[in-house]
Amino acid sequence: MKLLQKFGIAALVITSNALMCSATYAAESITIGSANFPESQLLATIYASALEAKGIHTEKKLSIGSREVYMPALLDGSIDLIPEYAGSVLLYFNKATKAHSSTDVRSELPKVLPGKLVALPPSAAEDKGILSMTEKTANQYHVKDISDLAPHAKDFVIGGPPEMKDRHEGVPGLSQVYGLNFKSFKALDMGGPLTLNGLLHNQIQVSALNSTQPELKTKNLVALTDSKNLYMSQNVFPLIAKSKLTPQIQTVLDSVSAQLTTSDLISMNQRLTNLEPIDSVAKDWVRSHHLADK
Repeated sequence: MKLLQKFGIAALVITSNALMCSATYAAESITIGSANFPESQLLATIYASALEAKGIHTEKKLSIGSREVYMPALLDGSIDLIPEYAGSVLLYFNKATKAHSSTDVRSELPKVLPGKLVALPPSAAEDKGILSMTEKTANQYHVKDISDLAPHAKDFVIGGPPEMKDRHEGVPGLSQVYGLNFKSFKALDMGGPLTLNGLLHNQIQVSALNSTQPELKTKNLVALTDSKNLYMSQNVFPLIAKSKLTPQIQTVLDSVSAQLTTSDLISMNQRLTNLEPIDSVAKDWVRSHHLADK
């Protein structure tokens, strides 16, 4: 009888411990989503790899769709975390915002987020619209910032997507904010082959690109700084459900954001363009930044 009682108590203790472990595991388990483009999938996989390296179980739901699809999923608990871009999230919740600088966007964002969500500190990495020139042309005319175009704009052709002709973050804004009036505007594409070909063959001297395009490195292009914040800041940051935010999870995600740069995204996007697997590219970044064992 005593032996049976002994085994019974032991079994009870084992069961109790197992339940406690299971509860702890559940508390430190997180579902990470992404939008339906490679850079978002890459960022989600970086978050997952860094969290897994610290013993936090993750499940990935990549390529969910547009913000109109994945934001409701975040709010209803279908996913717990997603990599986001600060300016775009602010516009999603407040279309009337006038904030453009990183400081202003970061200040306004928590004020418009639903109570269920937390915007963790952003990284220095940004994927946003920029103006670009070839390194040769930029050096020839001593252009580093958009404002440096002032003496030359009248002789330059600017190229980009057709909508750039009428949007504020395009020809009108360049005139209103920077006082730039270009020789002409050429409707091409957004950082695609038409724009790149025109820039590289000097058919246009200034172009609209995205700040994380691999061609900025592979084609020796220069991203002009935007000292007057015409283009809305788009710092990458983790957007997480408040119910899933623990000190350990925040520490890991903060350590990713503290080290992620725009230059990193350019290099990693180049690897994705070369058809390297997202998992490999993400894990290489996590290991090289000492966020996981070698």
